[in-house]
Amino acid sequence: MPRLALAVLVFLLLAAGFAGGVWWFAYSSALDQLVDRGRADLSLASDRLVGQLQQYRELAVLMADHPTLSGVLLGEDPAKAAELLLLRTADKTGTLSIHLIRADGRVAASSVQGGAAPTDLSAHPGFRRAMQGALGAHHARTDEAGGRRFTYAAPVFADGPRPLGAVSVDVNIRSLESGWAGDPEAMYFTDALGVVFISNRSELLFRASDPGALSAESLAGFGYRPDMIAPLPHAGRLQRSGHDIWLLDAGPYLPARALHLTQDLPVIGMTGALLLDVAPAERIASLQAAVAAALALVFGSTLFLLSQRRRALADRLALEAEAKSALESRVAARTAELSEANRKLRREVAERKEAEAALKRAQEELVQAGKLSALGKMSAGLSHELTQPLMAIRSFSENATLFLERGAPEKAAQNLTRISDLSRRMGRIIKNLRAFARQEIEPIADVDLVAVVDAVLEMSDRRIHEAGVTVIWPRPALPVLVRGGEVRLQQVLLNLVTNALDAMAGGTARRLEIGLARDGGQVRLSVRDTGPGIAEPEKIFDPFYSTKEVGQSEGMGLGLSISYGLVQGFGGAIRGRNHAEGGAVFTVELAAAAQEEAA
Repeated sequence: MPRLALAVLVFLLLAAGFAGGVWWFAYSSALDQLVDRGRADLSLASDRLVGQLQQYRELAVLMADHPTLSGVLLGEDPAKAAELLLLRTADKTGTLSIHLIRADGRVAASSVQGGAAPTDLSAHPGFRRAMQGALGAHHARTDEAGGRRFTYAAPVFADGPRPLGAVSVDVNIRSLESGWAGDPEAMYFTDALGVVFISNRSELLFRASDPGALSAESLAGFGYRPDMIAPLPHAGRLQRSGHDIWLLDAGPYLPARALHLTQDLPVIGMTGALLLDVAPAERIASLQAAVAAALALVFGSTLFLLSQRRRALADRLALEAEAKSALESRVAARTAELSEANRKLRREVAERKEAEAALKRAQEELVQAGKLSALGKMSAGLSHELTQPLMAIRSFSENATLFLERGAPEKAAQNLTRISDLSRRMGRIIKNLRAFARQEIEPIADVDLVAVVDAVLEMSDRRIHEAGVTVIWPRPALPVLVRGGEVRLQQVLLNLVTNALDAMAGGTARRLEIGLARDGGQVRLSVRDTGPGIAEPEKIFDPFYSTKEVGQSEGMGLGLSISYGLVQGFGGAIRGRNHAEGGAVFTVELAAAAQEEAA
């Protein structure tokens, strides 16, 4: 009997060790799965926050180019018009406030009414950065509505290289948090000082890992006071399978044990963090360890029952039935958990699709804005192209009247023929302008690339003539069909031609070469200029990258980035390089249409 008790004790110890090993393995695996899901959630939340702030950043850049604001800074327009513009813009975009700031830091106009607007922002870090010619960004705690704001400041230029002033856009952080305050996981974002500035849990705001290490001067730069910064509510930290687990004591809305994940957000100068409850992983590990222990007990019991032979047969069958029932109940519980996880996954997929749709809409709006900017630059030339034929039509019509009165119908007919030709020319110009200005929503179709080149050259004819540029365009006699969108291809080519004309400004040999070539199922369109070439070809398609001097152009460095996205959307490719004989060459590769491939 003592030997049997010792054997049972040894077996129980082995089973406990086996169950503990299973628990540790299952817990580590479940933590890895939680980490993968948590990183996806944190990445989604970070992208959402950056995307929301990006809208206000683009608003600041666009407002800085508004002629009304630059007119106020130049003393040409009254401040009242700017205040009305800023107020309407703030109301439509949900912005906390928008200020127009002079170069000395004094506020020239503001969307804040009733005397509540600040008068001097010369000490604001974002304004100081904007006065250096760059986009400034800063965040701070305030006593205004919401208690926290994120500010973008964009410089306002006129004809000179130095900014006239700046436009600052203040974002209400609380309004951004309201969209994801009900998320099940606790998330927060810390600034450069390590202070929690944004969170979907209010109890985490204005907390830091080590408040005592922060100086009063550094805190004051962000609107903090030392007495309002509290330590983060973690009572201890554990390391499990290489993962950081915090022990928390911060109320019912934060888990007692949480997996701590972080992600750097250099675009906004913050660090995102996620506190993910590890209780599900512990439950899964406990369930699997219990199953392993049950199996071990079943195995040991089976051996024991076999050793007892027929005397323990009835007990063994009852034990197996009980173990089976327990296993089925655990499997049912696990199935319910998997169903819940599947529901959450479908919700995450829906959110990602919504984010992709919003990004697509923003891209389409940016493309349309680029087209309207190009039309604005061509407006003077197009006006001349329409004014000249109108004056000629007036002259020819008066001559035709005189010839008819003098009994010379042949000469009158010649004047009327010239009037007809000039009218057709004006019609083509207006048709190309209207087609280019519209917002294309049709799917990808067969487009004649020769007609696209003709339309762009006709729209740019006035500027080409004034710049003294020689155009070399060996026009094919037959259409060259490719897969794409007519208006979007016109925008891509117009951007390349405009950049080429800008590059050749001030040069001696000004020559623009446009060519088409077929290579199997691909069609290559090349645009070459005789300018100075590309300084950094690897960066030419990056957003906001420009080789033009400050004040030389009203562009934001987005033209080639937009063109790159449009060509990629057609399934094609666009490349830029320096030509061996000087100048730059841009090549657009597009898929040939079905009939082109057959030919």
